[in-house]
Amino acid sequence: MTALVDAANRVISEVNSVILGKDKEVREIMTAFAADGHILLEDIPGVGKTTLANAFSKAMGLMSRRVQFTPDVMPSDLTGFSVYHRDKEKFVYQKGSVFCNLLLADEINRTSPKTQSALLEVMEEKHVSVEGVTRPVPSPFLVIATQNPTGAAGTQLLPEAQIDRFMINMSIGYPDFNSELSLAMSVSAEKRTDRVNQVLDSETLLAIQNDIHKIYIKEELYSYMLTLITATRNNPYLERGASPRATIAMVKMAKASAWMNNRKFVIPYDIISQLPYVLVHRISLNSGAKMSGVKKQDVIQKIIDSYEPPFMGNRR
Repeated sequence: MTALVDAANRVISEVNSVILGKDKEVREIMTAFAADGHILLEDIPGVGKTTLANAFSKAMGLMSRRVQFTPDVMPSDLTGFSVYHRDKEKFVYQKGSVFCNLLLADEINRTSPKTQSALLEVMEEKHVSVEGVTRPVPSPFLVIATQNPTGAAGTQLLPEAQIDRFMINMSIGYPDFNSELSLAMSVSAEKRTDRVNQVLDSETLLAIQNDIHKIYIKEELYSYMLTLITATRNNPYLERGASPRATIAMVKMAKASAWMNNRKFVIPYDIISQLPYVLVHRISLNSGAKMSGVKKQDVIQKIIDSYEPPFMGNRR
């Protein structure tokens, strides 16, 4: 376990060498990758999302692709299609963009619902079905999807049933002054990701994802976890609470958090630290909350503060 954790930390160090001042966010993304989860980033353009994905793919030796979603992107652009070859007198399947290890789906809320659905189906099933033939995508298969802030021109919200497929939701945000100053002073002819070294491979990442399942959770912590999640279903500020899929994601992220801290067991800190990332895109504010200026993060923190975690002897 320790050797694999060290490998994960080396990936974080490599990515931090080009994504400056975002140590917490980079670590959270690596935690989600360890949990075999997909990530939804809600951010403005230009904060380094593409560089982030490229840095992770290079550090982990993964084949990566980027799709810029626009209204004219078709489902077949992702899943693939067949082309007739006259010399062979038959149709030959051409693989789509999802046949990679790490896909950056940029501005996913600018494309059509049909194309969104095609991507999210692949994320869930880990295979594509084209013309009656099922083909698995490479393993591991991870998605970093970005969406523009709600209300931006040309955007449409992801359906609730589909946004639930993302394990976590987060934002990178602007860098701090000193980090952006360092970024400006390091501008050169070479790409920033050229400085990233490969420190593990896809087989090691799969081993990390398998190792996560060995992490132990006490029954009291399962109950605590479920108490927090079910509290979203009767909260006076929420129109929609978290689904059972949130419970599954919470278990995986809590285990991954413990693993990243080189522990073989989950403690309350792992649940409390991961809950906002797991819940924020799975809950919906009601009109009363919106009129009162209540934010999703406020509701989640209030729920956390309302329930005392079970005493484990060590909370962090």
